Amino acid sequence: MGRAQQRYIGVSIAAGVAATTTIFLVGFHKGSVSAQSVEMGRLEPFYSQQLDWASCANLGYDGKIIDETIDNVQCTRVTVPLDYSKPDGKTAQVALSRVLASGDKIGSLVMNPGGPGASGLDMVTLGEGTSIAEKFDRVGFDPRGTGSSLPVVQCSTAAEFDAARLEFDPDLTLEGTNDKIRKDVARCGELSGLDLLANVGTRDVVRDLDIVRAVLGDDKLTYLGESYGTAIGSQYAEAFPDRVRAMVLDGAINPSEPLLAGIDEGFSTAFDDYAAECAKAADCPVGTDPAVARQALDALFEPLITTPARTSDGRGLSYTDAQQGYGLFLYSSETWDVLTRALKQISNGRGDIMLEAADFVYARRPDGTYGNRQEIILAVRCVDSPPAPAAAPDAPIDPCTIWPVPPTGAPHEITVQGLPELVVVSTTKDPATPHEDGIELARQLDASLITYEAEQHGVALRYGVDCVDEPVIDYLTDLTAPAENLVCR
Repeated sequence: MGRAQQRYIGVSIAAGVAATTTIFLVGFHKGSVSAQSVEMGRLEPFYSQQLDWASCANLGYDGKIIDETIDNVQCTRVTVPLDYSKPDGKTAQVALSRVLASGDKIGSLVMNPGGPGASGLDMVTLGEGTSIAEKFDRVGFDPRGTGSSLPVVQCSTAAEFDAARLEFDPDLTLEGTNDKIRKDVARCGELSGLDLLANVGTRDVVRDLDIVRAVLGDDKLTYLGESYGTAIGSQYAEAFPDRVRAMVLDGAINPSEPLLAGIDEGFSTAFDDYAAECAKAADCPVGTDPAVARQALDALFEPLITTPARTSDGRGLSYTDAQQGYGLFLYSSETWDVLTRALKQISNGRGDIMLEAADFVYARRPDGTYGNRQEIILAVRCVDSPPAPAAAPDAPIDPCTIWPVPPTGAPHEITVQGLPELVVVSTTKDPATPHEDGIELARQLDASLITYEAEQHGVALRYGVDCVDEPVIDYLTDLTAPAENLVCR
């Protein structure tokens, strides 16, 4: 039953690259006007708080923006209720980064890269050198429980995480896998606390985002969300339609579909496309016949179960790390050549390139500590949707079936009136968020759709694709809708 453990690798505490999406909740409704008034009165101290902007180093943040050449990056934390039903109780702090507008300011552009679990503080680098930087304060944020926000979801110590990455028993039974899942889930509750786990979902992130909007001084939200960040954006639009100025949702998730729908298929297709391109070279590490490339990849990785590949730091590349690391290179065709080099290196008994990729996936820092990118994926997934039905193939190995707190949401179609024009950007061969999901989200939100024909996950303001960036910038700055059914190549 080793395959059960292999499948569990992708959904466990150490969830893999493919597990970068989540689904939607129905737990927050606008309710009656009187109920909203009472609630807003209790939340008024949070909405009226003043922010103290300072160096990002004060957050203990070790991301790239501190070392970037962009001037005047500032950070702070905004205080929010940990449990919105108890605003007088415990609080959480949401980390923000900011670069001030260089010219006449329209407002703030709040951005999030997705995950769930990816830090949004780096997002302030987007739009540099464009009218976005001139007209908007660029603001990134780490959703509650994530990155530099406090408290953080934690499911293991660094030593435990390192040890787990080296473990893979091909003969582990289903019972043994379930025992491991139970221990992992219990550890999440022990280290994170049940009150945080119960309130870490998108429902609460959306409400945090509205407080962020208010304390930034914006009457309405201007937002750019990527991947899971599109879930945050679409749910904000559903909850607060009258507080939306503009939204760009890039790499969209379909709110009607269950978690990871299409993910396996998307990455499988991306690998097939990679294998077909690689096969054109006689020295392709997965062979010159794309039809058997998967078998070649398995043959390359399987020896790592018993004998990790050597690495310069002495840690070695394990089977688990190889399985998780290679998917990172499938997000874009621009990194296929790096995947080829990594696989060739493994065939020669070395694993440095793939280990670096796995470290990125797991958010392992140079000092050996870990961010919680992978742990938050699981925590959000388990509260954003009911667990898999008992008859589902993955149900026996789905940690969410024994998660210690109940879900707060479920997949549903978004139907909301009164929204302004929104923009969805979708790539035709996006391995993580299929193009069909972008089409569907645009339909549900009655939004403009920009289609980018490429192998890529997320594109707006990132890669200098003028056909995408120019209409996005025009929309964000002037509220000019893109041309209908715009297709970029």
